[in-house]
Amino acid sequence: MARAYLDHASTSPLRPEALDAMLPWLSGLAADPGRVHTEGHLARGAVESAREQVAALVGARPREVVFTSGATEAINAAAFGCADRGPQALAAVEHSAVRDAAARAGDVVPLAVDRVGRVGIGGADLSGVGVVHCQWANHEVATRQPVAEVAHAARAAGALVHVDAAAALGHEPVAFADLPIDLLSLSGHKFGGPQGTGALVVRRGLRLAPFVVGGEQERARRGGLENVAGIVGLGAAADAVDVAGEAARARRHTDALLAAALAVDGVTAYGDTVARVPHIVCVGVDGVEAEAVLLGLDQAGVAAHSGSACSSESLEPSPVLAAMGVDAERSLRLSVGWSTTDADIDAFTRVFADVVARLRALRA
Repeated sequence: MARAYLDHASTSPLRPEALDAMLPWLSGLAADPGRVHTEGHLARGAVESAREQVAALVGARPREVVFTSGATEAINAAAFGCADRGPQALAAVEHSAVRDAAARAGDVVPLAVDRVGRVGIGGADLSGVGVVHCQWANHEVATRQPVAEVAHAARAAGALVHVDAAAALGHEPVAFADLPIDLLSLSGHKFGGPQGTGALVVRRGLRLAPFVVGGEQERARRGGLENVAGIVGLGAAADAVDVAGEAARARRHTDALLAAALAVDGVTAYGDTVARVPHIVCVGVDGVEAEAVLLGLDQAGVAAHSGSACSSESLEPSPVLAAMGVDAERSLRLSVGWSTTDADIDAFTRVFADVVARLRALRA
């Protein structure tokens, strides 16, 4: 039985373009990009070409892109790099990497959030705040955030702005240069790049203490030998993305998933179902716990997820949904990506109602 993978928001399969670009650096080529020999120059050229490809996708200058091991490291670099600037402001719907890094870096100023998971900046006291964190879109319920509004308010208060774009990049247009933001974090595996790759985009002229020390790599902004194969794969994935075309297909797919889910009694949509990133939808399923629904779907050949990608190991209710004031223990997140087919959507549509009905009957 062919399986349907509907958990791209956790991680998306590697694009063939990325694999093809990586293979030479995994199977033969090997060099330190910081060396002056020919092999070193080849590696340096590959890294800088990838930097240009990532910069083009995110709408930034190549020299603003600092390669990291993923969005989590990039977020930590942003939070700890701003630790000496004052308290950090954020909403409870931010990814756990942002919440945890900011809390460890110093004092936190909470921002309000509404019932669809949208950050509210109005009325927030940002005086003395060093940096304001605001995700581009929520990673669980897909709601787009008012990034421009938050950024302007932060700038007016003299604070830096960090945007976590991991849930959005590759799925809708992101233009770093067009917004008054200072830092932007991204992850490669969310849009078909290799796992263990990402970047922190740092506005030109901004100086931050490096989070990873021990070398002068990345223009002294991130120590350690560059992951050449991974960086090359990240660049190739960024270059391969057809943002407009893939977003249109993703919206069609998730609209169909949402319609199929809401056709079942007791299922409620979470988040903003209109102003959202196109590849994610989230619903609440009344009467059964999320884990049971996930296991039922898995047995029927459908992979999905509940809650945030980093909360499942702790078996705790989703802090995002709790902050929104909705049932944090009965969520189902469905997400699509570059490799999703109509057959994947049809598979969910065929089995979802039966899975829920069977579980409710068992509970009764």
